[in-house]
Amino acid sequence: MRELLIIQTSPLGDIVHSLRVVAALRAQQPDWRVSWIVQDIFAPLVRASSVVDQVYIFRRFGGVSGFLTLMHEVRRKEFEVVLDLQGLLRSGLMLKWTRAQRKIGRSDAREGATIFYAEKAPLPPAGRLSHPLDILLQFCPLLQAEPELSAPLQFRSMEHLNLSFMEARRGLPPILMFPDSRRDSTKWNGFPALTSLLIRELGRKVVWAGNKYLPCRETLPDGAFINLTGNTSLASLPALINRADWVISNDSGAMHLATALGVKTVGIFGPTDPQRFGPYPLNNPAHHVIKAPLGDLRQLAAKDVMGRFRRMEAVSRGGSYQSTAPFAQ
Repeated sequence: MRELLIIQTSPLGDIVHSLRVVAALRAQQPDWRVSWIVQDIFAPLVRASSVVDQVYIFRRFGGVSGFLTLMHEVRRKEFEVVLDLQGLLRSGLMLKWTRAQRKIGRSDAREGATIFYAEKAPLPPAGRLSHPLDILLQFCPLLQAEPELSAPLQFRSMEHLNLSFMEARRGLPPILMFPDSRRDSTKWNGFPALTSLLIRELGRKVVWAGNKYLPCRETLPDGAFINLTGNTSLASLPALINRADWVISNDSGAMHLATALGVKTVGIFGPTDPQRFGPYPLNNPAHHVIKAPLGDLRQLAAKDVMGRFRRMEAVSRGGSYQSTAPFAQ
């Protein structure tokens, strides 16, 4: 087996993109054994991935001593190739300290990290304005692999999880929502109203998930709504998403995980550009984006999202709706 080390410590969305690239590489070249340096809070997801064999834990608040301990552990192994997919000063230093025959980084790395790279992956034709996944896929040709995604991501079985709450209602699996986002500007506040509309008008079951508790103060029928926000483990996310009929989410790492798993996804976008940060690829018929007017999420009404969703679902079930609204495909 050939030894490959990936450096991508955070955040969730970038880790998901990197997992998809590694899955594409291993689909073409299954003789790679993959190790990964990841931040402690994201380690459960990387450890559960079927394409990762070993995980090294980076403790963000471990200080200099924690960093040195980590690198001492990493240096016990000599890798054939190390890929810095993150492109920051911290990840560049990690790459420099590894024992590897080849050390490859990003052409668009920041914080001076490029000084540590003997090789750099070229940028796509659109340059720095490309989708992050298109940028990361450019590492594949340097390892004699095509820059093409493979099948949906696979994660190791979590049979111990009790997901009975994800049972169908009226014959349809639940709609899973991720109403939180890292930034206030990308967090839409219409999820409670949309939840009520989906339950009352379509008879759907709705489940909210996320690591931060968010209340839903709508009065809803018993059994039609489950709020798991603040009580969702990272390791359980793949199993949770795979049980959903649809995922509706802000621009977030959870949205990217849903698309990587092949689940029908609706991304709610405000100021960020869906062409750069939307569900990848945008031309996939299972990937949908709703863009707020003028990029202001405060101007996006729940009833408008509901109308778009009705049409999306009709198409997914064999209807003939063709939207002319931008990013409402």
